[in-house]
Amino acid sequence: MKLREVQKLIEKEGLDAFLFSSRANVFYLSGFSSTHAYAVITPDSKYLLTDGRYYERAKSQLKDWEVVLIKGRAIRFLKRFLREKGLIRVGFESDRVSCELRKHLRSTKIKWRGYSNFLKEIRAIKTKEEIEIMREGVKKSDSIYRELLSFVRPGMTELEVRGFIVSRIFEQGGSGESFPAIVASGEGSAIPHWETSERKIEHNSPVLVDMGLVWKGYCTDFTRTFYMGRPDKEFIKVYNIVRDAHLFALEKVKVGNRLGDVDKAARDYIKRKRYGKFFVHTTGHGVGVEIHEYPRVYYKGEDADVVIEEGMVFTIEPGIYLPGKFGVRLENIVAVVNGVGEPLSSVSLDLVSI
Repeated sequence: MKLREVQKLIEKEGLDAFLFSSRANVFYLSGFSSTHAYAVITPDSKYLLTDGRYYERAKSQLKDWEVVLIKGRAIRFLKRFLREKGLIRVGFESDRVSCELRKHLRSTKIKWRGYSNFLKEIRAIKTKEEIEIMREGVKKSDSIYRELLSFVRPGMTELEVRGFIVSRIFEQGGSGESFPAIVASGEGSAIPHWETSERKIEHNSPVLVDMGLVWKGYCTDFTRTFYMGRPDKEFIKVYNIVRDAHLFALEKVKVGNRLGDVDKAARDYIKRKRYGKFFVHTTGHGVGVEIHEYPRVYYKGEDADVVIEEGMVFTIEPGIYLPGKFGVRLENIVAVVNGVGEPLSSVSLDLVSI
């Protein structure tokens, strides 16, 4: 169980307890979602502290946790709670707290120790249950995308298409978007993080859709680029290069390989086809209870030499972006299952023309 791994890590660090304040980590540890809750984990116990808005729900959901009602100012209450429990050496999420909260954490009786991304390696390895939840979410995302292909028509605005995506997420039982969906048409598709707009989708133009939903607390992430009308030779050429780069990267997703190898497989192929300068982002990123998690799938940086392990889940999303013309990106979430990369989406990577 992951919580036991966290407790062992806390003990290994010589801490009496760890205070988790970020919404993502509190949910990851407890399965409880709220806008105001803290998890205090010790090597042999676990506490969920929250205010009166969430207290009764937390008590009913977390039968094996000690749920504590926060009274008065939260930080003052937290420090008093820690002292009363005799928890002196306490870790906290230094990368997840505001300067104001950091200032209020100061105490002469508590020895605080800040950590950045304390759970990154634990969260990077998903359990079979986590992967199954993500598989369920991707199946719903796939269904929405297939419906979208029948819905979209020239003359619609990008925002109309995003509105369709959002409404279908809720109809499918999702709790919302995992990020604001990108619907980028025409020249807008050449901007990797285009902001969905009132631009009308035209006939004989590409449409890039980057979308995701939240299912049981876990994020999905999916991109396809299709064509309204009859694509020209240049678009077909670029599309096929991106598709093949994606497949070359997928081939490198094997236990024992490095994450940098995955990125380089896609990047080197695109370079050989003389489009290297038009691939302007990493090949992928971890995904789970947050849309962007450790590790980055890139040949540079501290994650390049991270060895692929069973249970890792990350995206593969190479792209080529030709300014003033169009862009193509193809993205799947890939889970490492039985030693190799398994795309969770069943949507084909082949070019679709409408």
